[in-house]
Amino acid sequence: MPHFLQPTEGQRFRLTLNSDGHRHPVENALAITSVVCGIVAFVSLFFPGGHVIASWVGTLGFGVGLYSQYVSATTPQRTLNIVGLVGSFLGVALGIAGGGFLP
Repeated sequence: MPHFLQPTEGQRFRLTLNSDGHRHPVENALAITSVVCGIVAFVSLFFPGGHVIASWVGTLGFGVGLYSQYVSATTPQRTLNIVGLVGSFLGVALGIAGGGFLP
């Protein structure tokens, strides 16, 4: 499907989460929240004492990501959800292994 990503001659390429032409503000916000939580949970593992942040934010991001995957409407939203879920899972798993939810 290489033609799928190519815009037609009269259109510019646009990166959008609304690939079906309809607005999905709640689903878009949930997908973006899932990705942000996953990134924060994963990056906080690289700092001393970051296991607390990684554990809590990873747990939150994993829950939001699962719900967001359930209500998602488009493929780009589902793609962001998977990225957020993986980052959140790594954050919470390694955060728990590094010390858990409490300092």
